[in-house]
Amino acid sequence: MLGMCGMHPDHQEALKRNRVVLAKQLLLSELLEHLLEKDIITLEMRELIQARVGSFHQNVELLNLLPKRGPQAFEAFCAALRETKQAHLEDLLLTTLSDLQHVPTPLSCDYDLRLLFPVSESCRPLKQPRLSADPMEHSLDSGDGPPCLQVKPCTPEFYQTHRQMAYRMQARTRGLALVLSNVRFTGEKDLEFRSGGDVDHSTLVTLFKLLGYDVHILHDQTAQEMQEKLHSFAQLPAHRLTDSCIVALLSHGVEGAIYGVDGKLLQLQEVFRLFDNANCPSLQNKPKMFFIQACRGDETDRGVDQQDGKSQAGSPGCEESDASMEGLLKTRLPTRSDMICGYACLRGTAAMRNTKRGSWYIEALARVFCERACDMHVADMLVEVNALIKEREGYAPGTEFHRCKEMSEYCSTLCRHLYLFPGQPPT
Repeated sequence: MLGMCGMHPDHQEALKRNRVVLAKQLLLSELLEHLLEKDIITLEMRELIQARVGSFHQNVELLNLLPKRGPQAFEAFCAALRETKQAHLEDLLLTTLSDLQHVPTPLSCDYDLRLLFPVSESCRPLKQPRLSADPMEHSLDSGDGPPCLQVKPCTPEFYQTHRQMAYRMQARTRGLALVLSNVRFTGEKDLEFRSGGDVDHSTLVTLFKLLGYDVHILHDQTAQEMQEKLHSFAQLPAHRLTDSCIVALLSHGVEGAIYGVDGKLLQLQEVFRLFDNANCPSLQNKPKMFFIQACRGDETDRGVDQQDGKSQAGSPGCEESDASMEGLLKTRLPTRSDMICGYACLRGTAAMRNTKRGSWYIEALARVFCERACDMHVADMLVEVNALIKEREGYAPGTEFHRCKEMSEYCSTLCRHLYLFPGQPPT
């Protein structure tokens, strides 16, 4: 049983200095059993920890308990880390402890602290302390930098056979595009630097220019600045002369909102409102595309093992009924229509980013649009993006990001096929 003395102050300080890394990377399922076996925690404490929603909050609960669990708790915790193949976290604690005590580290480090980890578009208002290199997702494919983009042109035959069923896309400048990228954050939320965000920004600017858009660029905006500049962009007279519009928002986020660099939130519904039929008449009946690269929660998708057997892809049909209406002098539009929005991840989950190649989602988006904009409409291309994201997997043994998954999605109020017809009609 535990003695009456508390944890040594140096041990408490080592846990405190590494709290954020531990809260993000601890894998608890087996570790809790080791601590229970050593009487460091009780059954009631294990239940209290497991009752917390999400791995991050469970880890925080354990870190709150450990300093109160006696003088042996730190050594038992380090041993449990080693036994559950999380030795890199033990080494981090022992290195900190050595610095505090000004003596050589008692154990050799057999885990390379230079190993690079995946990072998420964290919605948690916490900075992750750096190890000896910037964190990144371990690539499972070749390449260590942004791709060289080339968009395949649409053929005249495809354009002629598909343009009648699609939104008009004939203007030489297809539309205005806005790429807003927040990378360096200040303010009380203490949000971490979005390493790799510059790659996403460059990728989208290049992609949209190749697709025929006049691209506007915004960097590192506060929430108020984002709202004001999005409003100004939506009111540009040039929208009247174009056929479509694109808005890409790259930042940290939570469900339904993205962070400004000041740590304050801009609600996505406010962004959509700025471009709806009531507030942006210049874009009425024109397609408006939104792409959101930001977390929508703090849960890392751990994935599940696929069971034997083919997946079922059928979906039931549904009826539509139209209410009869009196004839109106003017055509009435719903307040919001002709929009499609792609999200990097599902509600409540984190989005993954590679510090050299950019985010998983933007990389997949650029790849699909370059290859298939010539013969596929946008909604189907976003299904292709989903398929690429579904297959991707993180590699970072000993961290919560090992074999992590992500799943993108989109929602749409488009009323016709949205083909981008790159290179058509001839100018």
